Amino acid sequence: MLNDTIAAISTAIGEGGIGIVRLSGDKSLEIASKIFKSAKGKDVKNMKSYTMLYGYVIDPDTDEIVDEVILSYMKAPYTYTREDIVEINCHGGVLAVRKVLSLVLKNGARLAEPGEFTKRAFLNGRIDLSQAEAVIDLIRAKTDDSLNLAVNQLKGKLSEKIKHLMDKLLGSLAHIEATVDFPEDEVDELVVNKLLDDLNYVYNEIDYLIKNAESGKIFRDGLKTTIVGKPNVGKSSLLNAFLQEKRAIVTDIPGTTRDVIEEYINIDGIPVILVDTAGIRETEDIVENIGVEKSKEYIQNADLIIFMMDGSRPLEKEDEDIMDLIEGKNVIAVVNKIDLPIKIDMDYINKRFKNVVKASVKDEHGVEEIKKAIADLVFKGKVSSKNDILVTNVRHKDALIKANESILKGIQTIKSNLPLDLASIELKEAYLKLGEITGNTVAEDIIDRIFCDFCIGK
Repeated sequence: MLNDTIAAISTAIGEGGIGIVRLSGDKSLEIASKIFKSAKGKDVKNMKSYTMLYGYVIDPDTDEIVDEVILSYMKAPYTYTREDIVEINCHGGVLAVRKVLSLVLKNGARLAEPGEFTKRAFLNGRIDLSQAEAVIDLIRAKTDDSLNLAVNQLKGKLSEKIKHLMDKLLGSLAHIEATVDFPEDEVDELVVNKLLDDLNYVYNEIDYLIKNAESGKIFRDGLKTTIVGKPNVGKSSLLNAFLQEKRAIVTDIPGTTRDVIEEYINIDGIPVILVDTAGIRETEDIVENIGVEKSKEYIQNADLIIFMMDGSRPLEKEDEDIMDLIEGKNVIAVVNKIDLPIKIDMDYINKRFKNVVKASVKDEHGVEEIKKAIADLVFKGKVSSKNDILVTNVRHKDALIKANESILKGIQTIKSNLPLDLASIELKEAYLKLGEITGNTVAEDIIDRIFCDFCIGK
């Protein structure tokens, strides 16, 4: 356990039914007893674990009642942090909750740092580092599937997988150490083959996690999707159709959208960050030109581009210029306005793009096909957030890539009939990299950086 007792407001700031001030540490109950008075005269210090008391928070200096509250107590080690925890349930609202927190701090607690409650859960061994990171994913989840992934990681599914692979590596290292300890004995070919089989197994399992990591990242962070096209091709109409509301202004006047509009939508469980951009064209209008430049920036950072064209008009230079801008990106080409006579060269469009959808967005014709194309393009029907262990974190993916690089070097060393202790150097490095995911071998500065992303109170 850590020495001091921390406290923070654990509910969102603002008006609400309740607000919660949470304390964690061995002095939690003692601090609470200084500012809480039971309505029935019960002694706080004699509270049993997992019980509540109704009463009042009192300012000890003035005997003034600050709020009517319910105080709950959970005794270590069966708590979120594995420390004593007290939660004071106040009336919701900014002032009351802050006054209670102020009294708690004044009477011996320290204000918690961002994520410090979860950090203590990790440091006290209740959860590992990947489970701790899942907590923030759970809070930020935008769809049922992203929530499901976070819950699976919080339950330890990824941790179990990583620990299994670490155990396999440890077994391989033990085999190598045994041969090094008896250098006069010739290394049996069966031992070498078993070693290679085990290492190839670990390599392939990690490779599978790496290949699906991009899908996992999309579930976690959202698919950054930018709608682009020249002015007046129906970009804002498509945004409105996706959202089922008039979020963007739609007119027949080219250049109506001058800034980017960003919204979240859910497509088959995929959290999609949808961006409607200004029409890309040459313009002398200073404000519109700023919007055009922003559109180009969003193209560079997008995971997916929805490129819209006016099917009732032949392709123009502006269309071709945009095609050059989006070259090499994941693109769904949408030929809009097919309710009008088609004048665009569809043969050319079909040759230029793999994914083409015809639509009449104003009638919402083709909108569902665009959604299906997004899901098919991203996941290709192979990934399920419910059945697969998906790596959702860039830090985890980077550690897996480095681990596999070391394993591959170890395999190549063994196949080259070089001394096995050279291979063990690489395998130890791979073991350390996998340990960074669970926190077994991670540096303290990385731990601090991870928890600084959390909100205070979690």
